[in-house]
Amino acid sequence: MHPRALLRTLAWTTIVSSLLLHTAASLAADDEYKVPPAPARKEGDGPYSQLILRSAIVINGTGAPAFGPTDIVIEGNRIVNVFPVGAPGGTKEPPNRPKLKAGGREIDLRDHYVLPGLVDMHGHIGGSEQRVPSEYVYKLWMGHGITTIRDPGCGNGVEWCASETRRSERNEITAPRIFPYAFLTPEKPLTTPEEGRKWVRDIKAKGAVGMKCFGYRPDVLQAIFDELKKQGMRSACHHAQMDVSRVNVLTTARWGLTTMEHWYGLPEALFDDRTVQNYPPAYNYFNEQDRFAQAGRLWRQAAKPGSEKYEAVMKELLALDFTIDPTFTIYLASRDLMRARRADWHEQYTLPQLWDFYTPNRDNHGSFFFDWGTEDEVAWRDNYRPWMEFVNDYKNRGGRVTVGSDSGFIYQLYGFGTIQELELLREAGFHPLEVLRSATLNGAQALGAADRIGSVEPGKLADLAVLDENPVANFKVMYGTGHVRLGDDGRTRRVGGVKYTIKDGIVYDARRLLSDVRDMVAEEKRKRGITQLAQP
Repeated sequence: MHPRALLRTLAWTTIVSSLLLHTAASLAADDEYKVPPAPARKEGDGPYSQLILRSAIVINGTGAPAFGPTDIVIEGNRIVNVFPVGAPGGTKEPPNRPKLKAGGREIDLRDHYVLPGLVDMHGHIGGSEQRVPSEYVYKLWMGHGITTIRDPGCGNGVEWCASETRRSERNEITAPRIFPYAFLTPEKPLTTPEEGRKWVRDIKAKGAVGMKCFGYRPDVLQAIFDELKKQGMRSACHHAQMDVSRVNVLTTARWGLTTMEHWYGLPEALFDDRTVQNYPPAYNYFNEQDRFAQAGRLWRQAAKPGSEKYEAVMKELLALDFTIDPTFTIYLASRDLMRARRADWHEQYTLPQLWDFYTPNRDNHGSFFFDWGTEDEVAWRDNYRPWMEFVNDYKNRGGRVTVGSDSGFIYQLYGFGTIQELELLREAGFHPLEVLRSATLNGAQALGAADRIGSVEPGKLADLAVLDENPVANFKVMYGTGHVRLGDDGRTRRVGGVKYTIKDGIVYDARRLLSDVRDMVAEEKRKRGITQLAQP
């Protein structure tokens, strides 16, 4: 979340989400960093009059098993055919196999896997507090096969985000597709339902296609959701503790909320022996260690699986066709801080200024590890169990679950955090194919874009990720740092990583994009006169 939007909210509303409360000091500085728009695109080849991806193994994103070899025929920016060309290891070639037209290009993808481009439903495009350029963020995403993101809040400004959306749509920049949602943080407090409706119309005029809220006065918020529906817009909500006692997940879902972010508001909807969280007497929401430490003890206060309250909430959310975007990954440091801080990718891929932002600090959101110990980590590990159980149960009963990362905070890095989310859905009990469906088609459905993206099918836009390893067998092969494997020669090597990211029929060398990021990080270290990131 962007701090300026939050601080406006804090000034005059009762919803206070303190996601970035403590960035006030940096906002007051005269040299506040402004995230620059991405530079003009220099990467990528195409689109082509015809592009044929030969002999690929396809994971189409619908939940179907992998199949291949197939030829994927792309004309311009659209998939026109997914054509079977025999059996694995077979020698018979169908006589009507697609022939390459003059001026076209073909890529031999024998033994490669092709899946839809990933959809990250919680992708903030950096922010002034992290001081990272958009090019850095975009290339980390594209280098991991992420071809669509939803920016839940447009923390760099709605107009800025809408401009980047249009530039990406025209392929003027190397970036995923962007769905811009505006924070519910208007310049002046909304005190009547009609003011809420006008605010919706205003953000639509600026280019937003949806809204992200943290709660609000119920009468105003209900009117906002009604106006969003009238305007054909969608919504996301992080149900912050400051207003969740009167507006929880059931409240907003009944009003038409599209997706809940994280899990705030869901345990509260499941309370059956209390109405507010069991806050300790000294708790202060603006103290982020208080906030996150007690958040890690909340799920055990909710109704148990199989109970009357649990079933009632589950069934109502399912009936409302509600979407859960859990973002498991953003809380990983809460259950194992050392592991998150020492992740393989930080040294080469995390910019020093972003690392500074992560480091324990009372003024930065998500940098709340002031005295984070065993009891907090154990509580968070325990917190994941019922949380994951609910999400898996919801999926098993037909509910829609999507993939979102919320990277840029709490030691989670863009792109890498999205792949971690795949692993965490697997830990929650999802089959790998269910995970990939959550990361592709489900996200497209939640965005109202399933007619264009989210699966490898004729008629869809050519947004694809290509790997030379099988992600169904091991999601670790999707990390930009790859997966460590012992070879027959007794030597360990890193394998995997996305090979090509294809967006709108344009073929990007994903490894080259990540190489650019490594160069950015190395250059920033050189400027600072450092060779490695500082550790406590």
